[in-house]
Amino acid sequence: MLGEVVSNILKFYDYLLKRTDARVRDYPLMQSPIQMTLILMGYVFFVLYAGPRYMANRKPFCLKTTMIVYNFSMVAYNALIVYEFLMSGWATTYTWRCDLCDPSSSPQALRMVRAAWLFYFSKYVELFDTVFFVLRKKHSQLTFLHIFHHSILPWTWWWGITLTPAGGMGSFHALVNACVHVIMYTYYGLAAAGPRFHKYLWWKKYMTAIQLIQFVLVSVHITQYYFMEKCDYQVPIFIHLIWIYGTFFFILFSNFWIQAYIKGKRLPANSEDKPKQNGITAVTELVPVANCKHLENGTVHYTNGFAPNGKVKEV
Repeated sequence: MLGEVVSNILKFYDYLLKRTDARVRDYPLMQSPIQMTLILMGYVFFVLYAGPRYMANRKPFCLKTTMIVYNFSMVAYNALIVYEFLMSGWATTYTWRCDLCDPSSSPQALRMVRAAWLFYFSKYVELFDTVFFVLRKKHSQLTFLHIFHHSILPWTWWWGITLTPAGGMGSFHALVNACVHVIMYTYYGLAAAGPRFHKYLWWKKYMTAIQLIQFVLVSVHITQYYFMEKCDYQVPIFIHLIWIYGTFFFILFSNFWIQAYIKGKRLPANSEDKPKQNGITAVTELVPVANCKHLENGTVHYTNGFAPNGKVKEV
C-alpha cells in the first residue's frame, strides 16, 4: 500500500517536471517544487518557533539602516518588475481583455517569462518583512493573515509560472501588485528614515484605499473572462483562483477600512496588540522616533521608525 502511494507520488513528480515550461526551467528555484517548499517551511518554522524563541530573552534589534536599504531596494526592484511587465505586453501588444499566454520563444514572450520570474522571486525577498518583525519583536504584526499570505503566495506562484510563465490576462494581478508595492515600500522607507521625513507621510491612511483599489482592479479585470463569448486562456483554473483571491482580500481590507476610518476604532494609546480586524492591525497616527532606543518593558514601540502617539519614555 505504502509502496503504491510512493510510486504514484513519484509518477506525479516526474509528470510535473515534464510539464514545467522549458523557458523557465533554468531559472533559480524552478527545477522542482521541493526547493521552494523547504524554504517556505523554514520560513514558517522560524517565524512561529525558532525566531521568537531566539528573541525571548533578548532586546529588539535596531535595524534602522538595514530597513532603509531594504525598503528602498524593494522600491527599485518592484519598479523594475512593473517596467518589465509593461514592456513585455501590457503596454505594447495586450488588449487588456482576453490576452493569452504566448507559447513561443519570441523576444517579447521571453521577456514576459523573465518578468513573471522576477515577480515570483520578489515574494521570497518579501519574507524579510516578517523576519524583521521577529527581530524587532513586533509581535502585533505576526498575524495569521500576514504569515499565511507570505507563505502561500510564492508557493502558488511557482505552479503558475511552471505552467504559464508567458503572462496573458492571468499576469495582470502581478503588474498591479508590483505597482502597489512601489508605493508601499516607498512609505516604509521614508518612515524608517526618521523624523525629518514625517511631513511627507500625510498619505498614510490612503494606503488601505490603494490596497482596495488594487483588489477592485484585479477582480474587475479577471471577471471579464466570465462574460466573454469565447476566451481560450490556456489554464482557466488560475482565472478562478485570481478572482477568489481578489474578492477575499477586498472583503478583508474593506472591513479594516470601515473599522479604522469610518467607525474610528483606532489602536488604544497604551497598546500595540489591539484592536485587529481580520488579522490586520489598526494603527494610530504615527509620530517619528529620532533614535532607536529601548523602553522600560524591553521593546521598541515604533513601526518603520515611528512610535504610536509619539509618547516614548526613554531609560
